Amino acid sequence: MSPTRTYVALLRGINVGGNNVIPMAALVDTFAGAGFAGARTYIASGNVIFESTSRDPRALERTLEAALTRAHAYAATVVVRDRDHMAAIVDELPRAWREPSADSRYNVLFLRHTIDAPSVLDGLAPKRGLEQVAYRPGVLYWSARAADVPKTAMGKLSASKIYREVTVRNLNTTLAIHERMKAK
Repeated sequence: MSPTRTYVALLRGINVGGNNVIPMAALVDTFAGAGFAGARTYIASGNVIFESTSRDPRALERTLEAALTRAHAYAATVVVRDRDHMAAIVDELPRAWREPSADSRYNVLFLRHTIDAPSVLDGLAPKRGLEQVAYRPGVLYWSARAADVPKTAMGKLSASKIYREVTVRNLNTTLAIHERMKAK
């Protein structure tokens, strides 16, 4: 039998604004029912760390989306990253993020495979001087001063074509998920 790998499933659109409310215990049960071991959640925004012998994140996404849709009656969208990919995402954080400013926002936009390419920036048109955006495989790193967020391209993400193909986590959540994945 193949050794297990540690993954995180980043669920899009649960427990946000009273929509798609799913208790974390129910998520753990759904993962166990789908055959995944060691499922544990981090905060209620849809971050589930789990173990699998699979080496195919896309197959895991399909399996989880089907299981979540069946169990919780919502159109599940899942982005899966393994421990090595999460380590690379954290290692490649922009230098300025190492000492974040209290008056700025720092978000990691996890990209679904359907839009995972540097050209994703073309459809966003980031505003120079207001926001910083950088592509790395699987993610966009985005930051801006809090006061400027409403004026930024990322501040208007929900109106863009790519909105349904990303799930966003702030810097602190991303770092915490990474730490929990290392702890296995």
